[in-house]
Amino acid sequence: MDVVVGFIRSSEGRAALERAKNESRMRGARLVIVHSSRGGSHESAEDAAADTAELERVDLELSTAGIDHEIRKLARGGTPADDVIAVANESDDALIVIGLRRRSRVGKLMLGSNSQDILLQADCAVLAVKPG
Repeated sequence: MDVVVGFIRSSEGRAALERAKNESRMRGARLVIVHSSRGGSHESAEDAAADTAELERVDLELSTAGIDHEIRKLARGGTPADDVIAVANESDDALIVIGLRRRSRVGKLMLGSNSQDILLQADCAVLAVKPG
């Protein structure tokens, strides 16, 4: 079994990672962290460097804690939802953990939601968490 978590540098991303770590420990499962970006000219050098530094910190933290894990940095041009679902589909038995943020009704209508796409399209269980 894999616990797959979509990770971004935000309070929602950190909440999802913390819950995914707990789920991984409880289930004796491998933790797969997916960081999806568009890459290229769509991402500033500063953001890319900050993402890399944060993922290195997460890798060290998980290694120190003895958690079996893998970090995947994907820049394939797809949506983060597509990337998380694709990684989860590689496992026979996966749990996806995602972070949710509060959005206004207009925001929900006008902007696509990766969380919503994962909830509706994933073939496996999805655990949605909010920052505390």
